[in-house]
Amino acid sequence: MPLVEEQTYTVEDIYKLPDGQRAELIDGQLFDMAPPNTLHQRISTRLSASIVQYIQTHGGRCEAFSAPFAVFLNEDDKNYVEPDISVICNPDKITENGCVGAPDWIIEIVSPGSRRRDYMIKLFKYRTAGVREYWIVDSEKDRILIYNFESEDTGDYTFSDSVRAGIYPDFTFDFSQFHLG
Repeated sequence: MPLVEEQTYTVEDIYKLPDGQRAELIDGQLFDMAPPNTLHQRISTRLSASIVQYIQTHGGRCEAFSAPFAVFLNEDDKNYVEPDISVICNPDKITENGCVGAPDWIIEIVSPGSRRRDYMIKLFKYRTAGVREYWIVDSEKDRILIYNFESEDTGDYTFSDSVRAGIYPDFTFDFSQFHLG
């Protein structure tokens, strides 16, 4: 839920938050971000490392960034998100402050407080902003949803599956390495 619904916020308000407080800004509404748990961080670290290694060994021009990393989705001052992982293939979008415009591939790892935002609000925002591929990784539901917006394909996987990326057809990630039980 937005912290306050009556007021419209801008990116300037994000930078005024007290040290240590994180929030995202979607259509002028602030959404508080809780600290991630250990499993969330394990998933994020292993996914990031695999993606970075893949890019480096394949001479890719894309870069992968882990949260906290600012993404200014619509090149306006009313949308600021911090995806868990952002892969950006256009170096012109990368600035000292983050990414201006849509990353090519975004991965969100669901936390209890981010469930509605990740499944609904961000799905719509990422699609309309021009993100090519969006993964929702939900360890609590043993589910990985893949949205390839370019081909309009979707995939629904579990943590016993290996999942292939759309923007890198020869990159797969084996989610079975995470023991959820």
